[in-house]
Amino acid sequence: MTERNIRVQPIERGAVEDEAVEIVERKGVGHPDSICDGVAEHVSEALAQAYLDRVGRVLHYNTDETQLVAGTAAPAFGGGEVVEPIYLLVVGRATKHYVDDEGEEYHVPVDSIALEAAREYLRETLPELDLETDVIVDVKLGEGSGDLQDVFSEEEQAVPEANDTSFGVGHAPLTETEELVLETERHLNGPYHDENLAIGQDVKVMGKREGDRIDLTVAVALVDRHVPDMDAYRAEIEAVREEIETLATDYTNRDVTVHVNTADDYEEGSVYLTVTGTSAEQGDDGSVGRGNRANGLITPNRSMSMEATSGKNPVNHIGKIYNLLSTQIAESVVADVEGIRDLRVRLLSQIGRPIDQPHVADVHVVTEEGVTVADIEADVRDVVDTELANVTDITQRVIDGELGTF
Repeated sequence: MTERNIRVQPIERGAVEDEAVEIVERKGVGHPDSICDGVAEHVSEALAQAYLDRVGRVLHYNTDETQLVAGTAAPAFGGGEVVEPIYLLVVGRATKHYVDDEGEEYHVPVDSIALEAAREYLRETLPELDLETDVIVDVKLGEGSGDLQDVFSEEEQAVPEANDTSFGVGHAPLTETEELVLETERHLNGPYHDENLAIGQDVKVMGKREGDRIDLTVAVALVDRHVPDMDAYRAEIEAVREEIETLATDYTNRDVTVHVNTADDYEEGSVYLTVTGTSAEQGDDGSVGRGNRANGLITPNRSMSMEATSGKNPVNHIGKIYNLLSTQIAESVVADVEGIRDLRVRLLSQIGRPIDQPHVADVHVVTEEGVTVADIEADVRDVVDTELANVTDITQRVIDGELGTF
């Protein structure tokens, strides 16, 4: 087997944790962009599984162009209504008709599968959204071009060839600010929401660290039917602020200041109140790939790929596989190799080349004091090589929903 092109070198900067200013963002699961990411990925999983069940292998498809057009709503304390429904369009390409080498024909109802999966995701993720009246879900899946419909090898053990010349980026470990931003949204949309139904799923967290001071600006959509009046609204906002301040102590010893719904004007009665728990009901459109990267964050202090990860096929689409794999490699290296403060992995593909043989796997390292890159280079290479050798494991883990894409 050809030796993989793996490079390990010092990064031309210090650790992000040491930079004077750090900015980190996360768009929660109810944000319109994240809704598109989530629907596209759930549809992707459903199509991949349907192909496996019906044909025995994953055929060509992509659903990474899903779009959301915001509706119009009239929220009110105690309960308002959606005036004009949200419009969600699942758009992409999918193989509908396939003939195998023995001449057996397969017809796969991809539109019906996609529609059912999209509705299932919305039902599970946005419980306040009435699928009968608040949203229109449409599916437009065309057939792929002939040279793409059969890009995957018939041989089960074969390593697929890259569908594009593209790259993925991953990094580890998370900084305190990154971890705090990520866990704040997860907590508000997880355990805290379970006990406080007034909290909608559209939670956006922006973290700013200047020196050793962290400011979190959090936007939280409240659900109107669980908020009877302005006093109740203000109490919910204050409770969220206190909850985040308490949560922050689990992730950092730095001073943390929390700001919640800073655009509210109590005197004017202008507050972030929604009927459905998402701003998609009122003027906020969405699109796949416009929000969180594959690690769940938007990190301008880090290198990032502009590729959308959600909705792409998990077999040979580099925009998905290398973003997920680079993140996994970075985490594995940091977990297995001592002496690393900060690490970045960049994987570059070349169209037609096996995906376990990237054009280059470029690893940049910031070491701890007293450790040089030469001290750990061999160990880093071993971890990267092992992860690349097992790249096809990513495919099944994605289909099973084990790997988050946003």
